[in-house]
Amino acid sequence: MSMIQSGKLTMDSSHSTETQGGKTDTFKQVTFPTPFPSGTDVVVQVTVQTFNGPETPGVRLHEVTNKGFKVRFNEIYGGGVTADGKHTTETVGWTAYTV
Repeated sequence: MSMIQSGKLTMDSSHSTETQGGKTDTFKQVTFPTPFPSGTDVVVQVTVQTFNGPETPGVRLHEVTNKGFKVRFNEIYGGGVTADGKHTTETVGWTAYTV
């Protein structure tokens, strides 16, 4: 039986773009309202819900567990724009479910 949870949060980034894998000290911890059953595989999907800043805020996830996940903005390079990693406040929606 699948289990689904969802939520939203406000995020910004005052940090430069993170390029070192596994370095998560600038990530925000999100805790699920109800932990998923131990031993289940959890999938998390995130979507930026607003358009407050001119650059595209790429979203990075890390350490998805049955209790929560870590998330941060990592601005996307492209279109002649050099992203610095910093981004204004946006609303991010998330959905987590078991597979």
